[in-house]
Amino acid sequence: MENSNQKINDGFNFVTIDSLASEKIDTPTYSYWRSVGRKFFSNKTAIAMLILMTAILLMAFIQPIFSGYDFMNVEDINDFGKRYNRPSLEHWFGTDANGMSLFDAVWAGAKTSISISVIATLITTSIGVVIGAIWGVSKKFDKIMLEIYNVVTNVPQLLIVIVLSYTFGSGFWNLIFAMCVTGWLGTAYFIRVQVMIMRDREYNLASRTLGTPKLRMILRNILPYLTSIIVTDVSRALPSYISYETFLSFLGVGLSADVPSLGRLIAKYTNNMSNYPYLFWIPVAVLALVSVSLYIVGQTLADAADPRTHM
Repeated sequence: MENSNQKINDGFNFVTIDSLASEKIDTPTYSYWRSVGRKFFSNKTAIAMLILMTAILLMAFIQPIFSGYDFMNVEDINDFGKRYNRPSLEHWFGTDANGMSLFDAVWAGAKTSISISVIATLITTSIGVVIGAIWGVSKKFDKIMLEIYNVVTNVPQLLIVIVLSYTFGSGFWNLIFAMCVTGWLGTAYFIRVQVMIMRDREYNLASRTLGTPKLRMILRNILPYLTSIIVTDVSRALPSYISYETFLSFLGVGLSADVPSLGRLIAKYTNNMSNYPYLFWIPVAVLALVSVSLYIVGQTLADAADPRTHM
């Protein structure tokens, strides 16, 4: 019996008690944005689209600086060998009737289209989130805004943009203004619904009972939990504004005649679809890649930002 007890005691060692170590919580630290990044980069499709989107943005905002492309250059070309060259190592996207490189034209147009989309999205999202947050917690403001919303949304937004573009004339900032006048209303209503859902949860009811100001409740208790909702709306708005710009430019409305855009390039080369299809389809392909990459990256980021996916 003594031998067995001796063997058992030999397998254990007594340790000293450290009072400071016993107070530490032995769990890994949690970082919300690190978790978002881990979730986002676990999606291989999103990574591929992010690389594609980054390459397109770099080309759109860096290449036109060095190309010196002039959209209004319609001078006669003495060297007819430069006209209608199909895509090659010398001219990657080919040349048009004026001997101008389509490669330069596409990236100059992409810069304009993307800039309009990003600026319009930032303006409408910022206004929409602020108005929507107030709209969702104020009953008096809710009555007024619902009437405005019901009247404005009965008219198609594209029709409003077209009318305002004709009213204020062509121009980069005029087109952005026409897009933003009513564009924020849809975002505001979307945020209003989400805020109304959040405001009636138990912790917000308790917070209001304790006398927490509405502004503090919005900033601390509601909006941080709507991050994924806002990102989702941004990912929807970016491609839609690019589509608006393309359609309006195709109709010759919105931008000035000397401003290149993907929509203007598509309209300019529509007549070449049968004889020189590359002049039409390459700008269309770039437009599609821009829209799809922005949407997929935005949707994946919205899913990764949703706290429910971190559980």
